Amino acid sequence: MSEIINTSLLDLRQDILQGRVSVQEVVNASLAQIDKTEPLIHSLVYVNAEQALEQAREMDQKGPDPEQPLWGVPVIIKDVLNTKSLPTTCASKMLENFVPFYDAEAVRRLKMAGAIILGKSNMDEFAMGSSTENSAFGPTSNPWSFERVPGGSSGGSAASTAARQTTFSLGTDTGGSIRQPASFCGLVGVKPTYGLVSRYGLIAYGSSLDQIGPMTRTVGDAALVLQTIAGHDKKDSTSTPGQRPDLVSALEKLSDLKGIKIGVPHEYWGQGLSDEVNQRCRQALDTAQDLGAELIPVSLPHSPYAIAAYYIIVMAEASSNLARYDGMRFGYRDKNAQDLKQMYVSSRSQGFGDEVQRRIILGTYVLSSGYYDAYYKKAAQVRRLIREDYAKALKECHVLSAPTAPTTAFKLGEKTDDPLQMYLTDIFTNPLNLTGYPGINIPVGLGHQSQMPVGLQLFGPPLGEDLLFQVSQVMEKSLPSLPAPAGLAP
Repeated sequence: MSEIINTSLLDLRQDILQGRVSVQEVVNASLAQIDKTEPLIHSLVYVNAEQALEQAREMDQKGPDPEQPLWGVPVIIKDVLNTKSLPTTCASKMLENFVPFYDAEAVRRLKMAGAIILGKSNMDEFAMGSSTENSAFGPTSNPWSFERVPGGSSGGSAASTAARQTTFSLGTDTGGSIRQPASFCGLVGVKPTYGLVSRYGLIAYGSSLDQIGPMTRTVGDAALVLQTIAGHDKKDSTSTPGQRPDLVSALEKLSDLKGIKIGVPHEYWGQGLSDEVNQRCRQALDTAQDLGAELIPVSLPHSPYAIAAYYIIVMAEASSNLARYDGMRFGYRDKNAQDLKQMYVSSRSQGFGDEVQRRIILGTYVLSSGYYDAYYKKAAQVRRLIREDYAKALKECHVLSAPTAPTTAFKLGEKTDDPLQMYLTDIFTNPLNLTGYPGINIPVGLGHQSQMPVGLQLFGPPLGEDLLFQVSQVMEKSLPSLPAPAGLAP
């Protein structure tokens, strides 16, 4: 059983197709690991055990289907993605009883590829947070150290994958919510180009920023998952036209980094970066240089303004997107309200948590008459300048690099009383979402002081995922592999 849960997705897929292990054995191994680890980390809000086992039995009776790239492989889905006949709560009291009648497009594609939905992961409520402490169902712990956060808002997906409950999971990245928890939990996490993966069925937080992506233990696994869920979807008006990329085959086209220019923006390597993160990321870039890459100093001059622009834009979009949850049409309703106004006020006050209410209020403020031009319009202008910075830098080099987070995973409760400090944990990730460009986190070792995972980001041009995966895999093979999470050691 331990061999199954520690096997990579690509290898597990081959084991199933070649009959070395049955789908029922795989599902049972994952469920056993969930039973063992959930009391320690609380990464899931729903476990689909009965249906998953029934589906596994049916698949074993039919026999392997090599045409389905994820045949018989279990997956954990972030609870912000609609799953037909399974609860989808966004970790909020507002939607605690919501069961969708359709699947998100990314979930539908996983099912068509043969994946088995094993459960739904915990998250910051409506994806608003950086630590998975804002969930209505309680916080999630990091498998590397139960006293620390797994990151957010996709912390449940990251913790579940790191704890070997599953070989891969889906998260969403609005301002770093895949890459930051992947860094904190020692995983590969990918934010695709905006529009590469359909947002249909994703309960929106920031519609111009949200993207769905994979969280895995290897670069090759991430390439397979992203290839499966990517592609044009006519149901999503922001979906990019064109054929689905062949990312798995692309991995075979690069064996070293000779001729590859990696940009190193100096704005990401200064004040606020911890010594242990700086050391590990610098060592990773030295490894890339040893593999033939050329490190190119570049500048992203408007990066210092990114976090302010990002939070203005995303809170404005959150205010608009969450207006529908009013107690009348959607979501939780206060049954004790005496009139219409009280029903609106009390339903939203009781249904939303503190952080969601804070962001709705701030978003409504920046969109209000007299403040729109001063805040939202200026943020949109800064967003354009940041995108131009990235485009210019990527003309000088193939990919850009940066630490994923300024520190390793911080302790539970450490930043909950200071929202501004919590927002700053995304300072290295949210500029990329303003551009719509793709990014990937790769683990580069453990911090020498904290003994917690450290992640390095690589950024690429629009639809440049193939090159990002190629460079990442070459580096992955030469970087020290991480052991199993220390918190789960026997």
